[in-house]
Amino acid sequence: MARRAVFPFTAIVNQERMKRALILNAVSPRIGGVLIRGERGTAKSTAARALAALLPDITVLAGSRFNCDPLRPDEWSDDSHARYDDQPLETEIRQTPFVDLPVSATEDRVVGTLDIEKAIKSGEKHFEPGILASANRGVLYVDEVNLLDDHVVDLLLDAAAMGINIVEREGISFSHPSKFILVGTMNPEEGDLRPQLLDRFAFSVQIEGLEDPEDRVAIIERRIAFEVDPEGFRHQWASNEYDLSRRIANARDRVNEITYSRRDLMSIAGLVSSLNVDGHRADLVILRGAQAHAALQGRSRITDEDIILAAELALPHRVRGRVFQDSVLSASELSERLDEVQGEMGVSEMGEREEEAESAATGKKKP
Repeated sequence: MARRAVFPFTAIVNQERMKRALILNAVSPRIGGVLIRGERGTAKSTAARALAALLPDITVLAGSRFNCDPLRPDEWSDDSHARYDDQPLETEIRQTPFVDLPVSATEDRVVGTLDIEKAIKSGEKHFEPGILASANRGVLYVDEVNLLDDHVVDLLLDAAAMGINIVEREGISFSHPSKFILVGTMNPEEGDLRPQLLDRFAFSVQIEGLEDPEDRVAIIERRIAFEVDPEGFRHQWASNEYDLSRRIANARDRVNEITYSRRDLMSIAGLVSSLNVDGHRADLVILRGAQAHAALQGRSRITDEDIILAAELALPHRVRGRVFQDSVLSASELSERLDEVQGEMGVSEMGEREEEAESAATGKKKP
């Protein structure tokens, strides 16, 4: 089946912070998704769809309703275990899923349903997959997430955090993998999310329409060119798309190998603490975001720059006592605060000691 023409991700004008948040989640879906807040017509949904088109095709178990990964039997659905535990594996290639969740979605539509009557009568578990099944190993896009029922949003965020969907009814249960990049978009003018739900989104980005006339002209020209000749326009941007897609794929392969030091952890903890952020979720999000950024840049360990760029996405919606619209934290502001924190905690000296110890262990002199 031919792919529907999608506006190229790399052709989106400006909005660099939004694009960075999406790309880092593509590199490391464990980060936990991104909430994009902004007025109408700021390329929110365009960016989400374009991201999915960048991602490579996936190899799945043949016939799997849940896009089960042949290389991860520990994450297979109950169906896949029943079919392949004692049989040779059969695989097939599929496009990375992009699933659009309607605002009217109910709990059963999201998590799926168990046929209790059939289970009682025949002893067979019959599960009708929901949206979480379709989205596994892909992108789950929720437009106007602030208009969804809070309980449904909770279900989505739980599944994204756990990586598994478990449905239990009348003592009968069914489980399947549920790993996806969660992208929520919303217009703050139409209502907000509760603070508890805001915190569950790993990254949050506030975007606005571009004011520079040159940027606005570029948007008009590119959009018209795409509408007149979608395939021709995509061909013009194919090289840029391929390069970014390859960078994401390479970074995905090595993100879990990116190292960090105790100095880095102290820096992250001190930065988060200095901004009066509740809980510990932000610390983990920043670390994972920093690893993803380092992997994307081709480095083997994280730096202060990686920490700052991840914190810029992870902290604004978590800073206690700041109105969201006024809580955009710039990289320069975070860099200054990180320097202060490191000075107060003696983190810089700790880093020097760690570098000296590493040099002694490897036999390499500190440059």
